Amino acid sequence: MRRGVGEKAQNHIRGRTHLRFARGVRCSVIGVAVIGLFSLNGCVKPLFPNQAPRTQYDRYDAVRNQHSPQYVEDEFGRRVPNLRGRLTPKK
Repeated sequence: MRRGVGEKAQNHIRGRTHLRFARGVRCSVIGVAVIGLFSLNGCVKPLFPNQAPRTQYDRYDAVRNQHSPQYVEDEFGRRVPNLRGRLTPKK
């Protein structure tokens, strides 16, 4: 404690510190609540179903029997995006 400061001033300084701490705790709780609400939003059904065409060209390819699947299995049995099949030029 500083010397020469009265008891009333010391209590005022302690009270301000307590208010700052309480405000910080309150902001932290609100921040965690907001992050929690945004993370719950990720549990809804996807915007585009797997059966829907992803681009305007998917329907064109399907009609001409040139459609390539979105995902393929690699040599280890993992499901990976079919980038090569979807990005190569069509015949």
